[in-house]
Amino acid sequence: MSSHRGVLGAALLIIVIAGMNGCAAMSVHPWDRDLLAEKKMKLVPSPTERAIDDHIYFSKEGSTGGQGVGGGGCGCN
Repeated sequence: MSSHRGVLGAALLIIVIAGMNGCAAMSVHPWDRDLLAEKKMKLVPSPTERAIDDHIYFSKEGSTGGQGVGGGGCGCN
């Protein structure tokens, strides 16, 4: 039973070390930061598009609040 624990512990240690090494490769180089700062890299690049999406979401959801949208869920606000 103790040999199984030793093997399991060693396997767990290898998995943890491998996982930590995988995270080390996710850094952003300084020369790539200008590409990530472009407007097209935003989740929603256009404020108008975001407002339209919020309006549609809250109209379908039937709830208000959180984004400054007033009215009910009928879509007529």
